[in-house]
Amino acid sequence: MRGTRLELRSDSLRHNARRARQLSGGASVFAMVKANGYGHGLVFVAQSLIEDVDGFGVAVLEEAKALRAAGIGAPIMLLEGVFDADELITAAALGCELIVHSEWQLELLESTPLAERVSVWLKLDTGMHRLGLPLAELDAVVSRLQCCPAVSLVGMASHFACADMLGDSMSEAQLQKVRYAAARYEVPYSAANSAAIFRYPHSVGRRVRPGIMLYGSSPFADRSAASLGLQVTQRLSAKIIAINQVPSGDAVGYGGDWRAQRDSRIAVVAIGYGDGYPRHAPSGTALAVKNVDGAWRSATLAGRVSMDMITIDVTDLPLTQVGDEVELWGDQVSVDDVAQSCGTISYELFCRLTGRPEREFL
Repeated sequence: MRGTRLELRSDSLRHNARRARQLSGGASVFAMVKANGYGHGLVFVAQSLIEDVDGFGVAVLEEAKALRAAGIGAPIMLLEGVFDADELITAAALGCELIVHSEWQLELLESTPLAERVSVWLKLDTGMHRLGLPLAELDAVVSRLQCCPAVSLVGMASHFACADMLGDSMSEAQLQKVRYAAARYEVPYSAANSAAIFRYPHSVGRRVRPGIMLYGSSPFADRSAASLGLQVTQRLSAKIIAINQVPSGDAVGYGGDWRAQRDSRIAVVAIGYGDGYPRHAPSGTALAVKNVDGAWRSATLAGRVSMDMITIDVTDLPLTQVGDEVELWGDQVSVDDVAQSCGTISYELFCRLTGRPEREFL
């Protein structure tokens, strides 16, 4: 009844996955579905992509368990690995491939009896200094893994820190380090994220790990998703529930941050930070309004975002009325443009959406 809706599109997810495969030169494609499928729904995304990817990447064991419970039998890569012996036993039973990035995880493998073999990718710190084993310790680490009877070393992994940035001078050095490690032990490597798939085709290795590109968003600040051949996968919309006449000079919303420069019409829209629309979105953030004639017209945010509502300036849209649909992002308004206005990235906008908007799975 409220009309706040999140539309999610299987066909677009599949299109973007096929685009990742097209660019990956025969490498296997593991779709990143962590963080509830980047806010699109973990199981929905996995079921949508099952025919178009080779496996899935999740951050934590709970996500892997949810996929298996939904009948997803494809390979799963556990990107942060496991956190204790019970998780290790469960992950092995579920057939998950483990990232091992720290000494304490090595100790878990050495001390935990396993009934099933487990495949391990060693995460290397090639310069990002987030997660990863030092290259100087690689020989000792591999020797220890070889002494674990139920462990198979299947690859070397790393993660690019700057592949999305203009003037990137770091990715090539990172790539050379992970390639060296993989060649030394005659195993594959995996490093390419969405940005590297587009920018560095020579980095794809044996396995790519696309994330944001699958969800119809550009990994680059200077290139649109459409220009990269990606389709919109998520559309957030709401309805106008009131329209107010605001005299010139009057303020709107909490704090009175926005003040009318002329006699204005201000529409109230049924969405706010309680739905996941960013509270820090500034006045002037783009939106689109569908008027009674069926045409979409541009509008902008006016005043602070409230928990349940936003206010928008429709002074120049005389056809606007209560009940009109407002698109926050999707087909008319790029999520990347909204993110840029908010000083963030589309990943955060996707992931912060709450369960309140009605989901429509297409």
